[in-house]
Amino acid sequence: MAPKFGTSGLRGLVTELSDDLVADYTRAFLSACPHGSALHLGRDLRPSSPDIAKAVIRTALAEGVPVIDCGALPTPALALSSLAAGQAAIMVTGSHIPADRNGLKFYVPTGEITKQDEQAIQANLGRNSAALMAKYTKDSAAGAAYITRYVSGFGPRALAGLRIGVYQHSSVARDLMVDVVQSLGGEVVPLARSDSFIPVDTEALDPNTQALLAGWCLEHRLNAVISTDGDADRPMLADETGRIVPGDVLGALTARTLGAQSLCTPISSNSMIHHMPEFSEIHLTRIGSPYVIAAMEAALADTPETPVVGYEANGGFLLGFEAQGPVGPLAPLMTRDCLLPILAPLAAANKMGQGLAQLVTNLPPRFTAADRISDIEANTSQAFLSKLTASASARKAFFGNIETDIDVTDGLRVTFSNGEIVHIRPSGNAPECRCYAEADQADRAMHLVTVYLAKLSAELI
Repeated sequence: MAPKFGTSGLRGLVTELSDDLVADYTRAFLSACPHGSALHLGRDLRPSSPDIAKAVIRTALAEGVPVIDCGALPTPALALSSLAAGQAAIMVTGSHIPADRNGLKFYVPTGEITKQDEQAIQANLGRNSAALMAKYTKDSAAGAAYITRYVSGFGPRALAGLRIGVYQHSSVARDLMVDVVQSLGGEVVPLARSDSFIPVDTEALDPNTQALLAGWCLEHRLNAVISTDGDADRPMLADETGRIVPGDVLGALTARTLGAQSLCTPISSNSMIHHMPEFSEIHLTRIGSPYVIAAMEAALADTPETPVVGYEANGGFLLGFEAQGPVGPLAPLMTRDCLLPILAPLAAANKMGQGLAQLVTNLPPRFTAADRISDIEANTSQAFLSKLTASASARKAFFGNIETDIDVTDGLRVTFSNGEIVHIRPSGNAPECRCYAEADQADRAMHLVTVYLAKLSAELI
């Protein structure tokens, strides 16, 4: 995987993320984008992250930019800290991809970098070091401030009476999740802490992990199991049976709990929201938080007081207004967050005296599934999708169903005459081709994914 840069950050094989390459992107970022006179730095728990972080520190200090090293902490906790200070941030993380890869995520003082920032960074690559010197400090308070955000909003009884399993693996939030659940009155059962990095993709859990969740719920009499991906900007929440609640369902539940009226979410998200009367505006976007944020900003520009939120199918939740939690306010945080879409549904179900599974069952009956083929370069996937997009006969041969609509907002999304949907797209930040499906039954959605991934494999591998 040759290093690749976009609004999701820099990603590549660790062997190719040399000190010189990391320094080049760090200098370009600090030269091209506002930084508020300081850089906040965080990292995940990959073995390569400390050394990459050192390269960022050396470079920023030599550019005359003070560094506030927040250590190992969730990406949203780092963003919360830097946004509160009005300063920039870099998170050293490869998110959910394997441990032999890593990367950098960039934040300007107002939030995630935009497409315009991305272009400016690329234009500033190749600059020489300023050979200056700046101050280096450590800050261990950023993680605690992130915990306080949720304790003050949800209160010490929000999860009272619940036994919550925390699948710790190698998530950078593994200890923080324990602290939050306990602070909200829940009983914690820590599970499967790992000394080696495990690439958990919360959007496409493997069957072995799903079986583990069900077994843990039965063995430990759990009301739920929670976890995150590696850098903790994507949530994982399983109900009392161990069944995963998809990220876009968490998004809808969280939005409803917080009283949001305007939703911004990618085209791949569950269409149940169109049948939920609580939401007066729905804006569908391309997949990726920059597109969701742009839609949120446009909604706020039209109506500054609108209670707008954004979320992705992977579960990352973005809060665009000051929401009211059970006991206190929750300030806006327009970057992908893992804790809010875990805590809000759990607290809502607990308040109503029902299990998480019942809360989900009461939603409009529409189900999604997703999976991927790995080690497929984006240009390979895109060439095949271009052929399907251009030819109705090619689509008929591949899908074998009567289509009623196609959408090319991001990849190719085909709606069939029976209302089922199949959506195929190249991943924007990994060598993967992803397949999403939607149907009126959960097993049917998963069947569609299985069938079309097999067809994709035959075409692409």
